[in-house]
Amino acid sequence: MLTRPVLLTHANHVRSDAKQEARMQPYPPLQTLLAAAVLRQHDFPVSFFDPALLPSLSEVQAGFVETLQRDRPGLVVVCDDDFNFLTKMCLLHNRNLAFWFAQAAQEAGVPAIVHGSDSTDRPAIYLEAGFAAVITGEVEDTLLECAQDKAIHSIAGLVFSRGGALNYGATRKSRTNLDSLPLPAWDLVDMARYREAWTSAHGYFSLNMASSRGCPFHCNWCAKPIHGNSYHARSSQSVAAEMLFLRETYQPDHIWFTDDIFALSPRWTTEFADEVCRIGAAIPFKMQSRCDLMTAESAAALRRAGCAEVWMGAESGSQKILDAMDKGISVADIYQARENLRAEGIRACFFLQFGYPGEEWNEIRETIRMVRETAPDDVGISVSYPLPGTRFHQIVAAQLGPRANWQDSGELRMMFQGAYTTEFYRALADAIHLEVRGGSTGGPNAADAWAKVHELLEACRFAEVA
Repeated sequence: MLTRPVLLTHANHVRSDAKQEARMQPYPPLQTLLAAAVLRQHDFPVSFFDPALLPSLSEVQAGFVETLQRDRPGLVVVCDDDFNFLTKMCLLHNRNLAFWFAQAAQEAGVPAIVHGSDSTDRPAIYLEAGFAAVITGEVEDTLLECAQDKAIHSIAGLVFSRGGALNYGATRKSRTNLDSLPLPAWDLVDMARYREAWTSAHGYFSLNMASSRGCPFHCNWCAKPIHGNSYHARSSQSVAAEMLFLRETYQPDHIWFTDDIFALSPRWTTEFADEVCRIGAAIPFKMQSRCDLMTAESAAALRRAGCAEVWMGAESGSQKILDAMDKGISVADIYQARENLRAEGIRACFFLQFGYPGEEWNEIRETIRMVRETAPDDVGISVSYPLPGTRFHQIVAAQLGPRANWQDSGELRMMFQGAYTTEFYRALADAIHLEVRGGSTGGPNAADAWAKVHELLEACRFAEVA
């Protein structure tokens, strides 16, 4: 059993990602805080180092070394936030920071283990970087056994190196009763720092919550290294109670539900709305869902619960591309979801994805037409990004170059041989953003942006391989 503290950290440094620094919508690392809470529940002392909002990478490094020296931990855990889409993107700057943490721990004579999507996908490079083990699957129970100092080969959910070869422990089953988890260890967070970042940039303060884990749908580009296709939800009562706790303790103006799919069940959604109203827990919130789940009934229940904004994976206005993605929705579902949310006064926002194999200019035009006809309140745009473990990755694997990950979240680099160049897709994203965010007239620069799109359409036909 460890008697010295377990030092938990994560590798998301906002200032290292130009897009995230510009957006300045930072959230505490929810999964890291849950892992800390479970350790505390079993009487293990914990400490926490949060690099997210430190001004520079050098200050992150100095702060971590200072924490090592001050707290003298018996174990370092780089536990990335499974609920944060940035973690799921497996960005290179996050990977490099995790490697640096491992090296600093080694120099201090402290073993380090790691958990996250990227380390699950590529355990060998993390072990080579100095980590003693990689936690795959859900983190809490595996980490608890590590803290109990059990023999490494006996712990399910671990990958470690022995004799130069990777050794995989037994697969650990997902936790089915999420209500058995304690509340995240919110007290470890410098909440004033997060509040200041939000209020300075946006005039309000947002915190994050999760009501479920996983996603049961089968979009073939979606990487699911942690939960696979499993899906488990907390009770509506426990989620409403946590909302009330956050409201009374930290007074956020807004909540982001980080679930891959929030309110999947219509019955759960109605019960949740009823409970939020009953105990007076409502806080305006945004969430992620699917277009085919945003029925009129669900939209009405979400409005009662305080929902202000829904982000949906529309992806494309071409049925051909939606079918190729195994998306399981129709273009008509997108239009209907937009109308159902509009009727309840809820902002409807679309995730769009360009560059999927088979998409040419005609399919792109269908997406542009869909955006113009539905007039979403906002859009988030990406290009198809192949990650290990997906059927999409298998389809384009032979086209991938030596670099298989983006450096940061705004890179929008084509990583395979697509129909057009990276420059074209970046111009396309700029034009659509300007049109949607500039209102019906498209804003003062939309015309110039569309002119650049058409210029690049003629000039470049093949995307470079990164």
